[in-house]
This record gives sequence, structure tokens and C-alpha cells, in this order.
Amino acid sequence: MKSAIKANWEAYHYCLAQSPSVELSIGRYLTWLMTDLPDHFMNLVVCNQLPSVGADDLIENALGHFRSMNIRKLSWLTNAEMSPSRINKLLIAHGLKFRDSFATEMAVDLSLVPDDLPTRPDLRIVTVDDEATLKQWIHIASVGFRIGEKFEKVWYDFFVDAIFDPRFQTYLAILDGEPVGTSQVFLSEGAAGIYNVTCIPEARGQGIGSAVTLAPLLEARELGYRISILQASQRGYGVYRRLGFQDFGKLSVHLWENDSGMKEVQ
Repeated sequence: MKSAIKANWEAYHYCLAQSPSVELSIGRYLTWLMTDLPDHFMNLVVCNQLPSVGADDLIENALGHFRSMNIRKLSWLTNAEMSPSRINKLLIAHGLKFRDSFATEMAVDLSLVPDDLPTRPDLRIVTVDDEATLKQWIHIASVGFRIGEKFEKVWYDFFVDAIFDPRFQTYLAILDGEPVGTSQVFLSEGAAGIYNVTCIPEARGQGIGSAVTLAPLLEARELGYRISILQASQRGYGVYRRLGFQDFGKLSVHLWENDSGMKEVQ
């Protein structure tokens, strides 16, 4: 199950790389996907292996490249077969910080997911199927994740090229006529991966997170998927548990933040 969670997450990022505004580099030692969003989840390095000689230069050259791109935040995943002590020592020496519980890895048997939930009568969950609704979705997600309004165009530019990929289904929660919450499901690697679940602060505590998560779960079940997976933040953990998700471990990553400045987005 842990391998399916990681595989779906990586495939999700590779799908986003369809956009010309995203940099995807696939190499023998390092593979990365970089965007202009200041978010750890949207900038990913996958370390497949390290050379026996020159590992320090490899890491420093990569980080130097990310600095030149004005990347503010990224997460660095390593192959489970690599020596954890060696890679940890190297990455920490280059300014990365290890987080052994960055998120909780969770999964649910979709046959056990409830068919519905008690919700407010004025709450609707709609699919994002046009660019105007996508812009609403991005605005709500940027507020919920506290990314910043000035980055909404950046998010739109790389999502609009991937969002209508058939592996994606994207949902917007509308309460009393106003958009308030978001979610996505990405169908890949035999699993339905749940992503970008959030609500605007004033709409929290009303069951919206549960409702906007349930919609993609039911869609995936209808399409024949048996398992759904996600990486839960501390805030969303209780919502997912109530929907039947079970823990499968912790997502461990190294995190990097560039404090030298950030490109202004017009």
C-alpha cells in the first residue's frame, strides 16, 4: 500500500508536467518537477540513487539551479533502498530538514465508504469542467492553503494544461451559492489518489471537507476503483478517519526552503 501511495503521488506530479510552465527533469540520479508555487507539495525532487563519488556536487548543483529559478520550497523524496544515514547526513549538510511525519499516509476500501453524509441543504458539490470554474477552484484552494492571491495565475497556468486529463476529476463545494471548498481525485497506479482538499477558513467545521472528499471517492468507486489513498495533514486527519481511511504509515521527506528571495509574480 505504501508503494501505491508514493507511485500515485509521483504520477500526479508527472501529469502536471504536461504544462510548459512546469520544469520536469528526469535523470539517472535525480528527477524533479518544479513550479513557481511556494509550496512543498508542488515542488518535488525524487532521488533514485546517489553516485559513490560526487554526491555533494550533485546535490549542491541541483539546489543552485533551484535558487536560480527562485524556487522557494520543495520536498525531497529518497528511494527506500538507499542508505538512510548517508542521504540524511548529506541533505542536512546542504540545508535540508528531515521530517519523518510530513503527512500521514492513509487508504480506504471504497466498498466501505458511506453512500452519503448528513450535510447542509444549501451545499452542492460540482465538478470543475470549464476554465471559469477552474479559476474559482484555484482561488478557493489558494485561500484554503494560504498560498497567496498573487500566485493564482501561476497555479492556473500549470493546472489548466493538466486539469482536463481524464485521470483527473476536480470538485468545488458551493455553499449558499458561494464557492467554499475544493478537492481532486487522480486515478493512476490502480488507486484513486485524493488531493487538494481544503475549505476557506470561515466555512470550516460545517462538514464541507467531508462532503467534498466523499464526492471523488464515490466517483472512483463508480469507475471501478477499489482503493483510495491520500497523504493527510494534521488538520484533515479527523475528516478522513470519519470517512473510513486507515493509517498506513508516515510520509517521510526532506524539506528545503530558499530564504534568498522569491520571484514576484505579476
